[in-house]
Amino acid sequence: MIYNKRKDMEQNERYTDKLAKYIIMAAGAAIVAGLCWYFRSVLIYVLIAVVVSLIGKPVMGLLQKLKIKGRRAPDWMLAALTLLVTMTILISVVTMLFPIVSGILKGISISTLENSAGSIAVPLANLNEFLRNTFPQLGENFRLEVLAVKELQNIFNVSTISSMIGSATSFLTSFGVGLFSVVFISFFFIKDDGLFTSIVCALVPDKHEKTTEKAISDIGHLLSRYFIGVMIEVTGVALVNFIGLMFIARLGFNAAIGIAFLTGILNIIPYVGPLMGGVLGTLLGLVIKYTSVTPIGLDVNFWLFTAILIAIFCFTQLIDNFFYQPVIYSTSIKAKPLEIFIVLLIVGTIGGPLAMIVAIPCYTVVRVIAFRFFGHIKAIRRLIPSEKLITSEE
Repeated sequence: MIYNKRKDMEQNERYTDKLAKYIIMAAGAAIVAGLCWYFRSVLIYVLIAVVVSLIGKPVMGLLQKLKIKGRRAPDWMLAALTLLVTMTILISVVTMLFPIVSGILKGISISTLENSAGSIAVPLANLNEFLRNTFPQLGENFRLEVLAVKELQNIFNVSTISSMIGSATSFLTSFGVGLFSVVFISFFFIKDDGLFTSIVCALVPDKHEKTTEKAISDIGHLLSRYFIGVMIEVTGVALVNFIGLMFIARLGFNAAIGIAFLTGILNIIPYVGPLMGGVLGTLLGLVIKYTSVTPIGLDVNFWLFTAILIAIFCFTQLIDNFFYQPVIYSTSIKAKPLEIFIVLLIVGTIGGPLAMIVAIPCYTVVRVIAFRFFGHIKAIRRLIPSEKLITSEE
């Protein structure tokens, strides 16, 4: 009897200890989540710096192999050069939009919008008639071109531009602080390849340290190839669209490279991005052709020119679907297309198109962690076989 009571007391103590342990873990997780939210801007800078360092990792590796008289430059110098090359590419890609957009806007005159409507009078008249018949509530005096002109005038009025300049000033200040932080952190991540690993391993128990090191090595290897692949995909999509817009649609250099670059950037958003880029690119091409002060674009009627623009973007998407994406998704992150599609579908439903941009990198991290820490579970072992991951043992 006494033995049974003692046994019950020991079991109760064990349950109490487990409950206390879970409560402490939950409280710790809540505190960590709160700190991450409070210092979210710093966390974002660190994450961006990690991405920059992953992109710069192959460049650093190549520079370390270069030797002059049997000696190579110090790591800090190579890291600075790697960061300079990486940031120059990333910043130039973004800043090149400003002169391109400026060049496009110079060729567009709002005052010529109504006059240019004459060149597409017949298609517009047919479209207006179709809209009035389909939607009688629009009224007999409804004209799509008048509505478009009013909306454009509202967008490009003086007060709107002044407000945008004020917002841009505030944004540039924050952007300057963020850029300096990212560059500073990226330098040390590139210089000391094991710095990020050391920081993470310092936060995990000793028994999980080796597994954590292997997981970080796998994640770094896979994401480095993925981000480089995405940059190649953006460049490839932009290049094919530029050739089509420049030499087939004949929209001119500024318009062609501006639209091509925009569609390339939007292509980063899986599945939805190409559609957005194609629609926006077609609309921009039509606006530029029919509102430009100087003659521009292939000399064909409205509907044929629209069909040519759509055909260019569809052709580019075929190349992307059958050439670029299989190489990036299958070779870089070692995941099956169906697997990626299901992940993107779930993330897109929860967070929308913008969340889909980070879906694949985040899924890669989760996948590696599941394989490294829970590989003994049969479901994980069957879904993520070891040969599907680039492991550090290789």
